[in-house]
Amino acid sequence: MRIPFVIGNWKMNTTVAQATTLVRDMLAGLDRVKGVHKVLCPPFVSLSAVGDLLKGSSVMLGAQDMCAKTKGAYTGEISPLMLAELCQFVILGHSERRQYFGETDQIVNAKIISALKHGLRPIFCIGEKLEDHEAGMTEEVVARQLAEGLSAITGSTAIVIAYEPVWAIGTGKAASGEQAVATIGFIRDTLARLWTNEIACNLAILYGGSVTGDNIAEFVSYKEIDGALVGGASLRAEEFVHIAEQTAIIAKASH
Repeated sequence: MRIPFVIGNWKMNTTVAQATTLVRDMLAGLDRVKGVHKVLCPPFVSLSAVGDLLKGSSVMLGAQDMCAKTKGAYTGEISPLMLAELCQFVILGHSERRQYFGETDQIVNAKIISALKHGLRPIFCIGEKLEDHEAGMTEEVVARQLAEGLSAITGSTAIVIAYEPVWAIGTGKAASGEQAVATIGFIRDTLARLWTNEIACNLAILYGGSVTGDNIAEFVSYKEIDGALVGGASLRAEEFVHIAEQTAIIAKASH
């Protein structure tokens, strides 16, 4: 039985003071939610402060990116060795990293390999652009991202897959539950071919892209969708707690 995830990606928002206030506002509510993995991904500068607040709670911590290298002359980069002391998860391959910073499937692959090697759980983001979606190329794009992003990796359920159609991220235009579950079903079938059916059935696959407290039930009501990677709504304490609560209620009912 796969346990759903609710992951908050704060992106480039919140100062350290704002991050700690936000955690304090949501922590008690999140901690009461059972049967769901809850992960907060603040900016690098807040990882230590947020981690201190999460100690002793059921809420876990993740980073938003990392360098594949462990150390060296890479000014401004953050290595997996640095993160491993602070958090358990790391978001890799997010479409904003691909779009604005030129990250390729090969770069993402190197990061995933490095994260796994150093005990971090990758939250591996994949998804098609609007033009790909409209051209009916969703499955082709997603299959390529999976094959190249997971190249040379032995099947691992430590990886969490987040399907985020690029046209739905930050646009307020979420995919429908029907669209999301169709693609996530294809992702699971592709993973079964790349690895094994057993690994594919046990690996968590989330939806991300304009997830809110109002539409979360539409996604997690499908058994194939194992929760959500949440952007803007994770910056609103009450709404993020509501998303976690709804996910837990529906997951419990479905099992």
